[in-house]
Amino acid sequence: MLFNYKYGGTSSVKNKAGQTAMSFAPDSLREPTFFVGQLHKKIAFREAISALNAVVVSDLRFKPRDKSAYLAWAKEQEEVWLAQYLGEIAGDEANIKQRIEDISVELAGVEEQERGVMQHFYKKQREYFNYLYKKDFDAWIVLDPVITTHPDSIFFECFSQDESTYGKLSCGYNVFKNIDEFSCGTTNIDYSAALYNEFQKIRNYKETDFRVDPSGFEIQTEDQDLYKEVKIDLPESWVRGFLQVSSAMTMPLIRFDLHPMDIHSICQLLRRFKETHGPRSLRFQLRPGQPVKVLVEPWNKEIICRRSIYHGPKAEEVRIWGRRRLLILERLIPQAKKFTVSFLGSGLPSFYEAQLEGDMVFTLGLSGWTDNDWSRAGNFDLLAPRLEVDDWTKQTVFEALKSTYFESVDSLAERLELGTDIVSASLQAYTQAGRVIFDPTLGVYRLRELHREPLDMKLLRFASPQEEKANKILDQNRLSNLSAESQQNGQTRLSAQIKGQQRNYQCQLLIDADDRMVQAECNCNHFQMNKLRKGPCEHILATRMAHNRKTGKLI
Repeated sequence: MLFNYKYGGTSSVKNKAGQTAMSFAPDSLREPTFFVGQLHKKIAFREAISALNAVVVSDLRFKPRDKSAYLAWAKEQEEVWLAQYLGEIAGDEANIKQRIEDISVELAGVEEQERGVMQHFYKKQREYFNYLYKKDFDAWIVLDPVITTHPDSIFFECFSQDESTYGKLSCGYNVFKNIDEFSCGTTNIDYSAALYNEFQKIRNYKETDFRVDPSGFEIQTEDQDLYKEVKIDLPESWVRGFLQVSSAMTMPLIRFDLHPMDIHSICQLLRRFKETHGPRSLRFQLRPGQPVKVLVEPWNKEIICRRSIYHGPKAEEVRIWGRRRLLILERLIPQAKKFTVSFLGSGLPSFYEAQLEGDMVFTLGLSGWTDNDWSRAGNFDLLAPRLEVDDWTKQTVFEALKSTYFESVDSLAERLELGTDIVSASLQAYTQAGRVIFDPTLGVYRLRELHREPLDMKLLRFASPQEEKANKILDQNRLSNLSAESQQNGQTRLSAQIKGQQRNYQCQLLIDADDRMVQAECNCNHFQMNKLRKGPCEHILATRMAHNRKTGKLI
């Protein structure tokens, strides 16, 4: 997916003896979005923006050893070994060996000449890449921050290189002082890796100006050369990942608080030991009214978080993988008041919110495991409410949210005199289209246009192959014996039988009072292999959709 940016200048940080001036150049092709003020919580902001940079450059994907040189040597030696073998069989071993030695000497001479010719090229190539790494890091690593200004806060969002780690830094306006002017909206900013080193120079004794530069939107027909145009062909997985993060945040979560020293204990243990075999997971053991316990595998070392008491309604045990990504939080430990941890379940994404000084919150979102990036982490938009809402109603809800920039579902429903289920489904549709994001800290939806041109919602009708298959099941009338049984707490248990090409499938699922799927079972291969870690199978989806159609909730 091609994204075009046009910056009216270059982002920079200027440091003087008594002042630091940070100026970010916004995308001038978008609606004017800017902010001008001075930092009040300087050190906390410095550590948080540095942690955000750590997210951007993070890449923990497995990198196999480069065996190209060995394979090239083995290919050359293959003919030598074959000639030796044939010579032994033919009985003319002496002549063959002499011929092999002559050819080997000749080949060694050719290789020496090749090294002499290519030596200068390889030297200059190394110098070029070293220059890129030290002087022009943007050509080495493409950074992609998104910044949003709201009436109560300003927040940054980004993804890691391996697209398994999501970072968000939200700053309330008490993080700043002497706010001059601001305009709400979302924009991309020109962010160079060299800025990271300049951020480290922020000090308490120096006044620090913070600007998302409004001058970048001024019309300068005679100075068009001052604008810098950037075209980035982002993979669909990047866009899809952002949408999945927003959908995952709206799901029912297991939430509890951890003391900063408990995060320190986990990070310290991961620094001290290096695992050589599996399982490589953290096992959180949660018992109501008791300290949180963390079992670190494969050493089975237990960390008892005596400062952190679990207040959930029932006992839980959750295992997470890709745990070394938690080391990104290390810089935040001295500045954090507490860490709020949110789990979707074992092997599913998790969120860690660092509550910093002022109204500053750093959110770290991790996919189920490192190699499973957010675009494949799970189709959480399929677990969310799937009510059918007409376009006019959805647009009405969106315009109402746009007028306030952030608001809860209950508040919007009361203001618009609509049902909370209709408002929730409307906001979910815009979340999946990249125009709205859920803020779990305040429990509100926020306006956030991921792209200046709205993503085509028709392309998002089927969020996965499973959803498309589920629609075919219903269109072909292959679902039967649908039953709905009311449970306690307003929950509903659904069951159905689906006719397949070679066998019939039995599935059950549990829907809570908010019309969200919380449990499911199916005897198909997709569910047996993945459970719900990659989203529900087509049979579970078809059962849910059939029930909602029957009750008039879904198409």
